[in-house]
Amino acid sequence: MNDASSPDTAQLPLTLGIDIGGSHLKAGLLDARGDMVGERHRVDTPADPTPAVVCDALIAMGNTIGHFDRISIGFPGVVRSGRVLTAPHLGTQAWRNFPLAARLADALGKPARLLNDAEVAGLGVISGHGVECVITLGTGMGFALFQDGLVAPHLEMSHHPVHGGHTYDEYVGEAAREKVGKKRWNKRVERVIGILQTVVTYDTLYIGGGNTKFIRFPPPEGVQIVANEAGITGGVRLWDPVLDRLFPSR
Repeated sequence: MNDASSPDTAQLPLTLGIDIGGSHLKAGLLDARGDMVGERHRVDTPADPTPAVVCDALIAMGNTIGHFDRISIGFPGVVRSGRVLTAPHLGTQAWRNFPLAARLADALGKPARLLNDAEVAGLGVISGHGVECVITLGTGMGFALFQDGLVAPHLEMSHHPVHGGHTYDEYVGEAAREKVGKKRWNKRVERVIGILQTVVTYDTLYIGGGNTKFIRFPPPEGVQIVANEAGITGGVRLWDPVLDRLFPSR
């Protein structure tokens, strides 16, 4: 179990924020405002990312990070009611219908909530006003949509064809950046922004993820580049009462 040392009561409740990615597993301790307490923890995603192996790594991180009261998990795929439905960037069908929230809650002894990773990141940056769209650029392209601060039904935009038969994941993901180079990749990202403006008609588009560091063009009006840490810090928002409908009791 996690360390029982007593935290500052003004910070409570403390949330263990977990961001699962195709390349890295990241975690951090968040205070009641969503600010990071201490350092962010990061390890490579296991080469054999089965549920058992990934959960073991996450449990080890949780047991070393200190006291926390609840757990928030961002997962790169379709999730529903605490279970994983798809895990395209973890390369195995073993994740289908896996009860990830319950598994970590049981192992770490704290309640857990699970949401798509782009949606978690979005909760960490959105203003709560109007139509807000979030994409994350990393192993693939995450996508989330919000209306006045509420999470819209999840769309796997990353798997939709965007150009020449390629999906968004294949078009602006990490493999594409390495293959075509930074200049062409940046032109692709600009093209994706234009497409999303037409398809979504967003008021604000937020771009996060580790590969934002390779963006070399000034964001157009209504577009903001946000910190990669949002994938962790947004976890505190999973416990807002307005989102209770997304997380039925076990």
